[in-house]
Amino acid sequence: MNNNNDNGRRPLYYYYILALVVLMFLNTSVFPSMFKTKVTDLSYDSFIQMVDEGKFAKVEISDKRIAATAKDPEDKKIYVTGRVEDNQLVEKLMKSKVTFSQVIPKESGPLESLIYNWVLPIIFFIVIGQLIMRYMGGKGFGGMGNFGKSNAKVYMQAQTGVTFADVAGQDEAKEALVELVDFLHNPGKYSSIGATMPKGALLVGPPGTGKTLLAKAIAGEAKVPFFSISGSEFIEMFVGMGAARVRDLFKEAQKKAPCIVFIDEIDAIGKKRDSGAFGSNDEREQTLNQLLSEMDGFDGSKGVIILAATNRPESLDAALLRPGRFDRRIPVELPDVNGREAILKVHAKDVKMRDDVDLKKIARSTPGASGAELANIINEAALCAVRNKRDKVTNADLEQAVDIIIAGYQRKNMVISEEEKKNTAYHEIGHALVAASQTHSAPVEKITIIPHTNGSLGYTMQVDEQEKLNYTKEDLFTKIVTFTGGRAAEEVVFNHMTAGASNDIEQATRLARAMVTRFGMTEEFGMMGMETIHNAYLGGDATLTCSEATLEKVDVKVMEIIKEAHQKALAILQEHREELDRLASYLLEKETITGVEFMAVLNNEDPVEAVRRAAEEAESRNAEQRVKDEEKARREAEELAAKQAQWTAASAAAGMESGALGKEVKDGATDAEFRPAEEEKKEE
Repeated sequence: MNNNNDNGRRPLYYYYILALVVLMFLNTSVFPSMFKTKVTDLSYDSFIQMVDEGKFAKVEISDKRIAATAKDPEDKKIYVTGRVEDNQLVEKLMKSKVTFSQVIPKESGPLESLIYNWVLPIIFFIVIGQLIMRYMGGKGFGGMGNFGKSNAKVYMQAQTGVTFADVAGQDEAKEALVELVDFLHNPGKYSSIGATMPKGALLVGPPGTGKTLLAKAIAGEAKVPFFSISGSEFIEMFVGMGAARVRDLFKEAQKKAPCIVFIDEIDAIGKKRDSGAFGSNDEREQTLNQLLSEMDGFDGSKGVIILAATNRPESLDAALLRPGRFDRRIPVELPDVNGREAILKVHAKDVKMRDDVDLKKIARSTPGASGAELANIINEAALCAVRNKRDKVTNADLEQAVDIIIAGYQRKNMVISEEEKKNTAYHEIGHALVAASQTHSAPVEKITIIPHTNGSLGYTMQVDEQEKLNYTKEDLFTKIVTFTGGRAAEEVVFNHMTAGASNDIEQATRLARAMVTRFGMTEEFGMMGMETIHNAYLGGDATLTCSEATLEKVDVKVMEIIKEAHQKALAILQEHREELDRLASYLLEKETITGVEFMAVLNNEDPVEAVRRAAEEAESRNAEQRVKDEEKARREAEELAAKQAQWTAASAAAGMESGALGKEVKDGATDAEFRPAEEEKKEE
């Protein structure tokens, strides 16, 4: 190790010496000319002539030269001439009333000269050098030796503090990863049959779904060292730094085997290599080549598992995804309704909540939410409870948190005219009434006409009773009809149009175009794909794959679908004009109503009684669900404890056997490979 450090220091001394030479040159040649005042040389006769003309204000006479400054304040130059033995000079200066003096040379000792000319510049240079080294990741004179060192965070043993119990809503991903943990504890079970564990597993999914959390949970369950690094940390301003850090990371990982190496956002270094020179990144490609080489070179039987995460799998290089490198591709998708409920329960464990909170209702009302967003909802609900001076989180706090996540904070003090408020009420009731009048539509959950910080004056929330993964043509057309319901209500009641339907128009157009170009739901084009989606995990970018002539026909068909939907919405609202007025009046009075209230008023029932019955039914369901959840949690805890005890016993047996043999255990793993990381650290 000492030799390696010495090799790292040699370039540092070289650069110090080079910079010192440059500094000396600047100190003697460049800086004096930069900072001194502009000097003009004069011949002695010109100097005497200017003295006689009275142009000088001050003259300083030294042993070898005479310096003078002009009386004119605009003239900032210093005039210099050589000293000549002239007995009449003093008389001429006095006659011209010039202030003059003899400069007494200041003699500095050799020590003072050494300090000012050498010691102080060197100290200044060393201080600046140390600051630069520290900024670039080094420490003192050994800083340059650390440039190629990996920046990975190392969690020894179970220091991640995360287990599979902390991960919810990703049962399929957990099941695929449990096998990796079992391999780390029982490698003999796999090697005895000739099986080898995958060298790497790639976690792919949208942002916030728990990819990093799953990686930490594996390390926490396996109780092995966990190396965590981001893909962007490999790339630096120096060429070759990324490749050096990859080598160092794998070198350290093999020392700590068995262990887990996790590379987050691997697309930063694993993008597809360009065939042409234009737009290529040599440093990134060198880093990727080194990563490919290292993954081919290390022995997977030693228990080093490479995990990586990305939300852009289509951008990764094919060589990185082939068998023998990242053998497994584990999807970490957005959770379904049951997964969302489980995630909410995990995050709610540390928050004081009332017993009657309905997390299933919150899970149903947040389709498409990621684990990170659900955690944010729980935290926002706790903040709402504090804001409302409650000691426990209630259903109202959770609903308010969902409202904040969807539409932002309420702008209750925003000044809105009665005309605009009435228009908004009819607009939102138009959406809800059109939705309730169709058979393929999701039930209305909430309607509000309170402005929010996202710019909306109100919104209507619909929640499917059962989450759908596949939609029919009728389902999608019903959605478009519902989108047009707001504008249709404005036309039926006020006979005008407002800009409030802009978002509805955008969503209706996008959905109608997808029906034509992607889903093949029209007779004119049939099953012809005319659009491709890229970056599906990041919102999706659509690329058209049809000619201009076909595109014009697509636009015509999209307009036909939207017009047909709009006409259907108009017909529904004209048929139910009485219900439209009654619901709009109730919404204007309450400003925010639930789906239960909406259906009660629509059916001419008492909304208060309907809300009471719904609350009793919900409480009964929640009580039954709590009993089931407690029983399920107890069974899962028992199964997990039994599995951990089995893993611990297997690891202990492997350690004892390897100690008895001295070199190898039956499954081929050496004693050093199963040695606890803390003991290895002490020996080092």
